[in-house]
Amino acid sequence: MSSIRHYMERDMIKWLRGRIAVISLLIMPAAWLIFVGLTLPVTFTGNYLDFITPGILVMTMLASSMQGGALLMFDKILGFLNKFLALPSPRESILFGKILFITIRGVIQSTIILIVATLIGASILSLAQYGMIYLILILFGIVLSGLATTVALYVGDHDSYAAVNTMITMPLFFTSSALMPYSVMPPWLRAIATVNPLSFAIDAIRSVESGVVPFMQIGILTLLCGVVLIVCIQVFRKMTV
Repeated sequence: MSSIRHYMERDMIKWLRGRIAVISLLIMPAAWLIFVGLTLPVTFTGNYLDFITPGILVMTMLASSMQGGALLMFDKILGFLNKFLALPSPRESILFGKILFITIRGVIQSTIILIVATLIGASILSLAQYGMIYLILILFGIVLSGLATTVALYVGDHDSYAAVNTMITMPLFFTSSALMPYSVMPPWLRAIATVNPLSFAIDAIRSVESGVVPFMQIGILTLLCGVVLIVCIQVFRKMTV
């Protein structure tokens, strides 16, 4: 565990030193929250800010995870990965350190978005509800960061990864249930949204907001974490032989 923590702390220190990187990932979610959540005229809900906040939280985790997936690729390109592999610590600790950092970073950014949402009018929930929301975000963050890191292992350069990032992030968000409920979607969009993994996490957070404990969603996310981590480890071992 200590080696995982050391790798995580390395990336955390590097991230905190880059103030532009810290702020940049918050601009888009905050803009959506303020300019869309407060100004878009809707008739399907009384407080649209409460409705859109789960979608913005999940989008924050998605953006953070996809950007963080490139960390391992940069270490490989710059030669740091080969040096880390020569150390006596288990090789998998490099991978787990990256995933842990990406998830923690996403949670930190989601916390800021959650605070902003509360300040501008979102409903205040109970501590138990906030705890379940964080649990969902952490599990979803692990799944996303594991997938993003796996993609980065296969992609050879930053430009290609940036293209993959753009190709995945925005279509996933706009075809999810983040901005509107299933009942007002056109049939073709509803069919896509119901199988969109972002909708799965968003709907789970909305269930928590309504006072329902989403045991099934949490169980499935936990199972997905295990599957993604196993696949990610296998790919990492294959790529670093």
